[in-house]
Amino acid sequence: MKFTLTSIACLATSVAAFTPSSFVQTTAVAHRTATSSSSLCMKYKVAVVGGGPSGACAAEIFAKEKGIDTVLFERKLDNAKPCGGAIPLCMVGEFDLPETVVDRKVRRMNLISPSGVEVYIGDTLQPDEYIGMCRREILDKYIRDRAIGLGAQVVNGLVTSIDVPTDHKVSESQYTINYQEYTEGSSAGVPKSMKVDLIVGGDGANSRVAKAMDAGLYNFAIAFQERIKIPDEKLKFYEEMAEMYVGDDVSPDFYGWVFPKYDHVGVGTGTATNRPAIKQYQKAIRDRAGDKIAGGKIIKVEAHPIPEHYRPRRVQGRIALVGDAAGYVTKCAGEGIYFAAKSGRVAAEEIVKLMKGGTHLPTQAEIERTYLKRYDDLYKPTYTVLDILQKVFYANNGAREAFVELCKSKYVQQVTFDSYLYKKVQGNDPINDLKLLGETIGCLIKGYSIAKPDAEFSNPIESQKRI
Repeated sequence: MKFTLTSIACLATSVAAFTPSSFVQTTAVAHRTATSSSSLCMKYKVAVVGGGPSGACAAEIFAKEKGIDTVLFERKLDNAKPCGGAIPLCMVGEFDLPETVVDRKVRRMNLISPSGVEVYIGDTLQPDEYIGMCRREILDKYIRDRAIGLGAQVVNGLVTSIDVPTDHKVSESQYTINYQEYTEGSSAGVPKSMKVDLIVGGDGANSRVAKAMDAGLYNFAIAFQERIKIPDEKLKFYEEMAEMYVGDDVSPDFYGWVFPKYDHVGVGTGTATNRPAIKQYQKAIRDRAGDKIAGGKIIKVEAHPIPEHYRPRRVQGRIALVGDAAGYVTKCAGEGIYFAAKSGRVAAEEIVKLMKGGTHLPTQAEIERTYLKRYDDLYKPTYTVLDILQKVFYANNGAREAFVELCKSKYVQQVTFDSYLYKKVQGNDPINDLKLLGETIGCLIKGYSIAKPDAEFSNPIESQKRI
């Protein structure tokens, strides 16, 4: 449960031109026109870079269109991305996911304040409602295999650069993808290249596609997680339970978590404002979980950058970004899986419509007014609300104490779970919202009165780094 207090956010609000980067090669490639009037004619080729939820969901849509050749690039076909692994209930149905990809069904959350106050929530959930906890290597593979089964060609390769022709915005000149292809059992890649007509970049925060298209930089957080195998008797506590810890000891601008998986727990934290101290915060979350994970063995250590906001440019010519590459991770919640999958699907659906059965290559303007408009209309309010909530409730220990106290409210729990599980902004009850305003003020006053001061830190150089 990471999607938080939409109605509070509403109350809280009351109280450039394209320049090629050094990564871009500007040598024009040959013009080619494709038609579908004959089976002997070449099809347009779409490359999807990145085989996570965003790329795999995009490839799945493209692969259904027989007038398009779809190629999916993924370097690590067994990749286990560092990730809390929570997915909303609506994703299971919307993306037709089998229960085999869900390790645990979380129906209770334990929120722990900086001073140790614990609030258990989940009473408002219906018997058939839950938050799914999954391992990315299982989820990603399932969606990717489905795309391959529909006809997408998979390349086990690392994209190293993309040659972008100077006239790609006004012509059908092809892009050249340069990559290292790997075979099973070999650690050395073979240099290859491929010409394609359109590119969807779902290759994460360190996106090569974003660099090639000069998408611009964004601020980022570091997420750090340890997979810890704990004794079976301790794992029983987490059978349907997840924990969320707040406090400047575990993160100055985020939260720490203990999420249950198939035979272990994921214990982690994240920060954007003090990235150099991430291991210090990780030790703190282990210490605060204490006896509940005592005796556990760390079986995997993971770390990864997480975007803090949209890329300045998400579409350039016939190159579009989705998922983390585009910056589709929410503030406050740090949720990215659903939005990655949804953005990949939305982008591909709109581009397929524009391609008219493989007879037309869409322009930048067409992709922007379809894909970007549809996605932003659906979710821009969500990003805005969660950005406000993070600024209000993660600002200091006083606000964090207030946040946990406020979660005792059944109305807050209902709005929170409904918003997260179904991805619709909730909270249109003026009477309860007015009551909530009074409760919020009271909780903030109490929180600030009991909270310990936040530790001071300074990293003026590192804090300015962007990717």
